[in-house]
This record gives sequence, structure tokens and C-alpha cells, in this order.
Amino acid sequence: MPVTLSARLRADAQQLADAGVPDPTVDAELLLGHVLGVSRGEVQAAAISGAGLSEDACERLDALIARRAAREPLQHLTGVAPFRQLELAVGPGVFVPRPETETVVQFAIDALLEMAAPSPIAIDLGTGSGAIALAMATEVPHARVHAVERSAEAHAWAARNAAGVENLTLVHGDLATAFEELVGTVDVVISNPPYVPDDAIPRDPEVRLHDPAQALYGGADGLDVVRVISQRARRLLHSGGMLVLEHGELQGAAIRGILESDGWRAAATHQDLTRRDRATTALRD
Repeated sequence: MPVTLSARLRADAQQLADAGVPDPTVDAELLLGHVLGVSRGEVQAAAISGAGLSEDACERLDALIARRAAREPLQHLTGVAPFRQLELAVGPGVFVPRPETETVVQFAIDALLEMAAPSPIAIDLGTGSGAIALAMATEVPHARVHAVERSAEAHAWAARNAAGVENLTLVHGDLATAFEELVGTVDVVISNPPYVPDDAIPRDPEVRLHDPAQALYGGADGLDVVRVISQRARRLLHSGGMLVLEHGELQGAAIRGILESDGWRAAATHQDLTRRDRATTALRD
């Protein structure tokens, strides 16, 4: 007798819960949907209807559940990560975009939409998978978006995600020197830099073991790359241009101090949907 979807989902969710996975039922449903090639909602509907699961599907699901129970990121198993209106290809070697970054990029999108220029210019410094740059390019189609990534592995994922997006230019290089040809012309610079202090090892195995170290760690206080970005963004932006930085919830005051000492004005820290400090914005003088 075939295994029912509902019974299999209960067993898989329990296995994931026993392994400490934060959202075991959600992950069990998403992995089953991945195996069957259907949405999570369709999985739920099929489970309610009493549908069964083939032996082949069970075997493929067994392997995925075991890897997730070993705390391999869900997105590495499915190969995709949702971000705003996008579905991004991700995997080993690239930072998996987080939901909180969706609120950070809104500051940049709003600024671009308010620009009087017919083709406002935005730069994403350290683009990783390309999530932020692609959100700006697709949601503000009249903007010209540029993005740089130093890691060859991450750049390859970004290039895959950016394929066919005509208003996005992606380069493989160093954020401290990229886009010299755009100096003084840029409207918005945004970055989700590495900001974890070197000795603050993340507790979650998905982060600690699978996110690239150079996308996580930012020196003794976590702000080494922020200092570089502050200087670089001042060179790239025109007067009145906006800088948007994502950061940890306890870093807002320190980042405002860095920006103010570098000559930025109107530095302000903003909360995410969980009311944690998540982004700081500032204007070029």
C-alpha cells in the first residue's frame, strides 16, 4: 500500500524537528513539493485529499530529508531562494538571500523611483547572488543598475540570475575600486556587506557551515567593509545621492558614527519588520 502524503509529511516534519530545523513542517512540505514538481499549496491540497506517494518519490525524498536533517540549507537542496518578486538560483559558494534584506532594498527602490533623472543609476557593492541588484533592476526598469562581486563562485551565481536583464551590468571585481567610470554620477549605492565580527561565530549550522566566510565576517567589530564602502560610495555618488547599508541589529550607532565622521549627512537607522535595527541610510553632502 502506498504511503500517503499526509503520513509522510508528519514523519518528515518530526525527523527535521528532532534535528533542530527551525521550521520543520514548512521545510518538509517544500521538499516534497520539490520532489513532485508542485507548489507547497498543491502539496497541502494533495495531502488533504489522501493522495499517495510513489516508491521512487519516497527514495528521492529520503535523501533530501536526510541532508536537511544534517542542516544543509533548504535552498541548497531545492536550488532556489525566493526574494521579493524573484526566484534566484543559489547553491554552495554564495550567500543565501534573507527575508530581512527584502525590506532593506526597499529604501533603494523608493529612492530610485523618486529621482527626477530619466535613467537613475544604482550600484550594488558585493552583490552575492544578485538579489539586491536584480530587485532594483526589475522593479525600477528605467534605472541603470550596476553590481560587483569579488568571489568567483558567487559571481557565477549572480551571472546566472542576471542573464537577460538588460538594465543590469554585472562585473567581477573589488568593490573598493569598481565603477571608476561612474564616479560622481550615481544616485543610489546599496550594500549588504559582511558584518559579523570575526569572533561572533553564527549558531545556526546552515550559516556557520554553508554560507561563504567572506560574505559573513567583517573584521574585529564587523565593520571593516562598511568603512571601505563609506569611502567608495562617497566617491561614486553625486551630491544628494543615497547610501543604503544593511547591518546587524546592534551596529546602527557605530555605523552612523563612521558615516558622520566621513562627512555624510542625515544618517539614520531603520528597523525591519521584527523591529530590529537593520539598515542605515545617509546622503552624500
